[in-house]
Amino acid sequence: VQLVESGGGLVQAGGSLRLTCAASGGSFSRYNMGWFRQAPGKEREFVAHIRMSSDSTYYGDSVKGRATISRDNARNTVYLEMNSLKPEDTAVYYCAASRSLFIAISHSQYDYWGQGTPVTVSS
Repeated sequence: VQLVESGGGLVQAGGSLRLTCAASGGSFSRYNMGWFRQAPGKEREFVAHIRMSSDSTYYGDSVKGRATISRDNARNTVYLEMNSLKPEDTAVYYCAASRSLFIAISHSQYDYWGQGTPVTVSS
């Protein structure tokens, strides 16, 4: 499975954005999907997870209430919408696909990764 993220860029604090991850080369609907982020000098951090049928979502504490993950299996695409952005949301955001049948919040549970899209939130 190949994953390509888009939608990153420079955003002012308090603003919003929508990241898109386009998948190809596999049965997208059979994968649980996730978003992670990594800020300079920090470890990769879990952001959000969505099950293959969209019947369950899960969010990291740092984005809970500000983020929404969704997917369109017909378009092989997963989205991450974030609002009330803060400078500490600045990071490279990665899309990932997991074959695990369980909620996947650890990067080790994911099998495929995109190259990432950078997000910078200015104060």
